[in-house]
Amino acid sequence: MDAAQIRTAVLEIVKSIAPELDAGSIDDAQPLRRQLDLDSMDWLNVMVGLHDKLGIDIPESDHGRLTTLAAIVDYVASKETPSETAPPRVVPGYPADLIRRHWLLDGRQVTVRPIRADDAPMEADFVRHLSSQSRYLRFMATLLELPEGKLKYLTDIDYEHHMALVATTVEAGREVEIGVARYIVDADGRGCEFAIVVDDAWQGSGLAGALMADLMAAARAKGLTEMSGIVLATNHPMLKFARQLGFTLHRDADEPDTVHVVRKL
Repeated sequence: MDAAQIRTAVLEIVKSIAPELDAGSIDDAQPLRRQLDLDSMDWLNVMVGLHDKLGIDIPESDHGRLTTLAAIVDYVASKETPSETAPPRVVPGYPADLIRRHWLLDGRQVTVRPIRADDAPMEADFVRHLSSQSRYLRFMATLLELPEGKLKYLTDIDYEHHMALVATTVEAGREVEIGVARYIVDADGRGCEFAIVVDDAWQGSGLAGALMADLMAAARAKGLTEMSGIVLATNHPMLKFARQLGFTLHRDADEPDTVHVVRKL
């Protein structure tokens, strides 16, 4: 594809995430997220869309380069005609120092550890077995299965710009995922946006608190100073949980269906 075709394809992907997009008003040289008020999870979905629709794999270490529409178009074009002298991607090592064991309120023991790329089947099975309400509250959309591209971006992470901690237990001799919490570093490199979901059968066990404590500790260790999240206004248990963790709640009159939660780390 030429640059014009790539631009059109990228805008179609963005419009699927932000239906209010007016393509004619986009300034190719200005930060795209700022123009459309896209949060970190929305931006992750844009990256997933580029993978699914254009076949472009974008390592998270490159996300910070793709701030403008022009930068995205140039990046996609370079991937379609790769340079033979391009340096190989350096993948950070697995942060085994973040592995923890927790005793929960009901006496059960679980493991919390950074997710790995080979956890994709386990992650897919975890989402598949969530209740429809839990899936909707987490993804703010109705889905039954994670698309392949989304699954890749949720599990094949760089541990620098994107951290995910998975909680597991052993059932019938195999490791089973029972919860996951993650953060994505903001564009300014100082804060991050989090998301968390726990298997329905493990809610109320203290698992969510253990996951968030470990996630916030990991964020502090990276030098991040603030954590925020977007919660559906109808998700009262999550809003109560956020208050208990020290998050303050902010409502935007223009976004009545969601609540912005934020706390200093």
